[in-house]
Amino acid sequence: MSALFTPLALRGVTLPNRIALAPMCQYRAGPDGLPTDWHRVHLGSRAVGGAGLIVTEATAVVPEGRISPEDTGIWSDAHVDAWRPVAAFVAGQGAVPAVQLAHAGFKASTYRPWAQERGGVPDADGGWRPVGPGAESFLPDYRQPTALDEAGIAGVVSAFATAAGRAVDAGFAVVEIHAAHGYLLHEFLSPLTNHRTDGYGGDRAARMRLTLEVARAVRATVGEQVPVLTRISATDWVDGGWTVDDSVALAAELAATGVDLVDVSSGGAAAGATIPVGPGYQVPLAAQIRREAGVATGAVGLIVEPEQAEQIVAAGEADLVLLGRELLRDPYWPRRAAAKLGASADWPDPYARAF
Repeated sequence: MSALFTPLALRGVTLPNRIALAPMCQYRAGPDGLPTDWHRVHLGSRAVGGAGLIVTEATAVVPEGRISPEDTGIWSDAHVDAWRPVAAFVAGQGAVPAVQLAHAGFKASTYRPWAQERGGVPDADGGWRPVGPGAESFLPDYRQPTALDEAGIAGVVSAFATAAGRAVDAGFAVVEIHAAHGYLLHEFLSPLTNHRTDGYGGDRAARMRLTLEVARAVRATVGEQVPVLTRISATDWVDGGWTVDDSVALAAELAATGVDLVDVSSGGAAAGATIPVGPGYQVPLAAQIRREAGVATGAVGLIVEPEQAEQIVAAGEADLVLLGRELLRDPYWPRRAAAKLGASADWPDPYARAF
């Protein structure tokens, strides 16, 4: 029997298989961060394609937490109403809808990748002044952030918790906290970007404080039956930065707060990092965290072949594989993988005539 196509139980939710659509920004939001028909089709088609878990793009908990003016959010009742049909359609196809809650920190208010302009978006073009652990910009052409004071930090924790409640109201069955890729929570974790000297900076315990406060607040808001995931950057890939050993310690603490699975990515805090990109290059990070922290993990990063994904799960390197670019290329990869691995492809009736 295929390990990739066995169910995965997380609290009150059971994923039908171990394949997830990785969160990927679409830069297609409408005014004020509202999801559009693009998101319903993008996420819905991957649910039809057979992925067990469908995770939205980074969805901002406050307006200034968006990466770009075209990113989605979930900071108002209007967002709940806009997300509700998206989550309902995903669930209607047998997949589990999940939202990734995010705050971009000092990487906010930037142009989307294919824009002619680069760097920070000025106010005149719909931008805003971002916030961060300090007043340093990520890159010279990014906007200078405002350093969060303790009241601002408390506001961030509250915003994540409120957004988690809105996500459940919108029909999302799983909530993921984004603490990776150089965005706000990762900015507090990494010594490369956190130079504070108060209770949120300095040693590792202080740098982990904000992420753990967010995790506790989200868990308290969503209750005991809703799974909570956290995406982390397991290493900064830079000497003197955040390391996989730090991530093992963080993952254990996250598990103690009620986080059910750690989604293991890497990088993002240092623009000049040398990352050994290749097939499955982050899988060893997920495997080490799973083994040493005793927490379920998700593996992501150039997982493209069914046999590769099967081996990751079967060998106990991760409990879940998240596919990004491969599911952009082929929304039906999970059903094709099922057929290749000897599991039931179970095509929807309107499509079954093709097979």
